[in-house]
Amino acid sequence: MTYDFTSASDREGTNAEKYTLREELFGTTDVLPVWVADMDIDTPKCVLESVKKRLEHKIVGYEEMPDSAFIAQSKWMKKEHNWDIDIKDMFYSHSVVASMCVAIEAFTKEGDGVVVMTPVYPPFFHSVLNLKRKLIKNSLKIDDDGRYSFNLEDLKSKIDKDTKLLLLCSPHNPVGRVWREDELLEILDICYKNDIVVFSDEIHSDLVYKPHKHIPFASLNDKAKNLTLTAIGVGKTFNMAGFAISSVVVQNQELKERFKQSYENVHFAQGSVLSHVAFETAYKDAREWLEQLKEHLYVNFLALENICNRYKQYISITPIEGTYLAWLDCRGLGLKDKGLREFFVNDAKLGLNAGISFSRDGSGFMRLNFAISSAKMSEVLTRLENALSKREESDKN
Repeated sequence: MTYDFTSASDREGTNAEKYTLREELFGTTDVLPVWVADMDIDTPKCVLESVKKRLEHKIVGYEEMPDSAFIAQSKWMKKEHNWDIDIKDMFYSHSVVASMCVAIEAFTKEGDGVVVMTPVYPPFFHSVLNLKRKLIKNSLKIDDDGRYSFNLEDLKSKIDKDTKLLLLCSPHNPVGRVWREDELLEILDICYKNDIVVFSDEIHSDLVYKPHKHIPFASLNDKAKNLTLTAIGVGKTFNMAGFAISSVVVQNQELKERFKQSYENVHFAQGSVLSHVAFETAYKDAREWLEQLKEHLYVNFLALENICNRYKQYISITPIEGTYLAWLDCRGLGLKDKGLREFFVNDAKLGLNAGISFSRDGSGFMRLNFAISSAKMSEVLTRLENALSKREESDKN
């Protein structure tokens, strides 16, 4: 079956976050929003049809997360990522950030150190600080081609006896890296030697472009399995964030018991019956949709890259390996972060995430979500090119 991503359902007038918050965040509704990480692409039809079918039953009450849903996810992880998971090691969660906070509560106490690798998705450091843990920022290294890598020497220098947890983003948001096995093994070696638990956010694991391949951190070897908690789910993969469902995999019995205690204190319950149905259906029936989606996303990225290359004196684009989030180095525009935001809002009429929100390491950068239809991508590119062209003309004069 062939899927059409040239257009998508209109989200104007719905309660979509990226649209309803435009005025609050950008001071105007006259921007195309390409910030928050969900797609302006229709959720797979098979998922929506399964929910409609479930609603033929006239009672929507409390239900348990069915084993069949976890089995579907487990089979997916084995086929796609060569990772064996026992469903007894899986927990329901409504969000990765909630799972992360539970892990921080379970494996650290106030004042303990938690490592985050910046620039990174803001809840990584907000969660640490809100729970009164010590935030250890380990800045990623960036080379002359804009490609990021782990900064191992910096990491080693900042770890002490009170460092208890490392928050890994894999694939990494916002820089688009898909970490190689040798890179992950180096992180594992450091964490194992220092008795540090790893919480691995792998929510973008299915959005990886060839020839790159996602490797679940816990799948590296037995050492990794015994010190890792892994967050995975359907939200990014199948554009299902609104179903508020994901899972956490904890394969070590001691870690599982500690996580479970904090998990039960929060009372996660088992989520929504409609989410259960959607989750299971996506893993069973939406593989072909995803493969075609990734081809579409990569075409969008290449089109954006082409514009950036034509105006490389102003913007360079970070090489993409995974996610649908473009990390734009805009330091060539010579603007401070406030001015950079104003350029995109006022000149390009685009609403992006400011790089500075991903830590000081993101200063001068912007994040653009290219998980949109071909029609909307065309509009984004037109607006961006017009703004850059006017800037170029102004600089010449």
